[in-house]
Amino acid sequence: MAGKDLGAAGPAPAVSPPACVRRVPFWRELALLLVLAAALTVLIKVFAVEAFRIPSGSMAGTLRAGDRVLVNKLVYQVRGIDRGDVVVFSGQGSWDPPAGPVPAVLRLTGMTSGGTDYVKRVIGLPGDRVSCCDTRGRVTVNGVPLNERPYLYPGNRPSAQPFSVTVPPGRLWVMGDHRLNSSDSRYHGDDPGGGTVPESAVIGRAFLVIWPPAQLRELPIPATFTHSGLAAPPRRGPVPLPMAVGLAGMLPLAWACRRQSAHAAADRR
Repeated sequence: MAGKDLGAAGPAPAVSPPACVRRVPFWRELALLLVLAAALTVLIKVFAVEAFRIPSGSMAGTLRAGDRVLVNKLVYQVRGIDRGDVVVFSGQGSWDPPAGPVPAVLRLTGMTSGGTDYVKRVIGLPGDRVSCCDTRGRVTVNGVPLNERPYLYPGNRPSAQPFSVTVPPGRLWVMGDHRLNSSDSRYHGDDPGGGTVPESAVIGRAFLVIWPPAQLRELPIPATFTHSGLAAPPRRGPVPLPMAVGLAGMLPLAWACRRQSAHAAADRR
């Protein structure tokens, strides 16, 4: 029996590229891109940034009725809530819904909040003693009087209603900048938490006014809350972001690698 000639260079058998690197039809690539774009849009709205409309004047002086703001929904994943932050939060289970049909903020995602979302400024953090008023009519935090002129609505006093509260652990004392037109922590003493709201109910920090265009501006923390006498706010270390965000970042990368492999395989053929 004749042996096989191992030195002969015959034609190589045709080998189909592995399934993982085969070219896919254009319509499938387009469909995949559309699905990824829709998924990323939803993830951004759910986990990162969301737009809200301000329908009332409770934050006038800083936010006017009709303003639209962007709310950062990830910031408190990497730092604690600060005094002076303008926050959007859900009052469900903490504050009774308002008597009227208009909530304090409206989500711009095709869905309203059902009257349970609010926008206010954080005045007291867990453990803070928040009181009003001192001999000069000012709100004090841990005995330190606050100069609220930078954000308080012109002509408003810090509070026409006296109060004194120690903020419970895990909760916040919040107030509107238009004190004469804000149903804030002062007026929810009979609700769960005595007017305070849970940190876990905070949706995010309002950081940018985007409408009307002439009012485009950031919403920084006022210098009022940098007083050296105020205790530093509690901080927490970074926590893992929602897994879905990580997956959303990996999907386009996996798709790009797969496509590059397909092109490389086609070039070799």
